[in-house]
Amino acid sequence: MAPTAPVAELDARFSDPSASAVEWARARAVLDDAGIAWIVTTRRDGRPHVTPVVFVWSDDAAHFCTGAGEQKHKNLDANPSCLLLTGANTYEEGLDVVVEGEAVRVADDEGLDRVAAAFLDKYGEDWRFEVRDGHFHHGGGPATVFRIECHKALGFARGTAGQTRWRPDPA
Repeated sequence: MAPTAPVAELDARFSDPSASAVEWARARAVLDDAGIAWIVTTRRDGRPHVTPVVFVWSDDAAHFCTGAGEQKHKNLDANPSCLLLTGANTYEEGLDVVVEGEAVRVADDEGLDRVAAAFLDKYGEDWRFEVRDGHFHHGGGPATVFRIECHKALGFARGTAGQTRWRPDPA
């Protein structure tokens, strides 16, 4: 998302009359605290593909990494449109967050270093990456890092049901 807080809008069609729009800070807390998210991509033949990923929020965007031979990487090579979603598996409370956008490769060392530091801060030593040759390197071999350029994000609040849409601030 943009460096300034995105604009939040409540969608009354899908919300309880007493609901209010969720502030972006709450959605960011859900993204920051989530250990796992699901990435949704599209196969070349149009079928959806979904898989869990570890991810970080860095430089105002979600980032994840994947090997070149993995299905999500192949899908993103053909079509960069994707969703990243995370939230709660409860009915009565919680907030689900969906980030909709385009996956863009991060290949500059400075950007990769920041994302690698964010992975280390969030997940610890098991997720320490060496940055070289425009990739992360770890025991499993080189991994491509993708940044999701967010077009919009959606939040689905439980309890007092409310659907919030966040769009980057146009300013």
